[in-house]
Amino acid sequence: MNSFTLKTIVVPWDFSETSMESLRQAAVIAETTSQIKVIHVTPYPDTIEPSMIWGAYDENDIRSNLKNSFFADVNQEDYPGMEFFAVFGNPGSEISNFAEVQDAGLIVISSHGHTSVSRFLMGSVAERVIRLAHCPVLVLRSAI
Repeated sequence: MNSFTLKTIVVPWDFSETSMESLRQAAVIAETTSQIKVIHVTPYPDTIEPSMIWGAYDENDIRSNLKNSFFADVNQEDYPGMEFFAVFGNPGSEISNFAEVQDAGLIVISSHGHTSVSRFLMGSVAERVIRLAHCPVLVLRSAI
């Protein structure tokens, strides 16, 4: 029996091929794809953008567009029952908080393999998730 039976598996999504690989691996690990919850974290919209000022575009529109983009890349029939969530904020913190709220048993995240200077300047979402997560984190390194 799989140790992740009946537990949620969280897959952070950044629209890259490495996040697609994380989703594939989560599907292999999961007993059923309905255990998988995909999360995309995006920055808050800039309040000085004209579409925000005039109310032509809001956070719900952004969430909807992200969800549509996700399902344009990922065939729902290949992952029945899987859910997609788009949230705003700091990726490392939001992913960890989401996993805790969902009572996840595992987070499957891709690492882009940035080294030394670029990681120092940009930080590493995967490293932050590892530090903050309440559950195990499987980090898949990209083959750069």
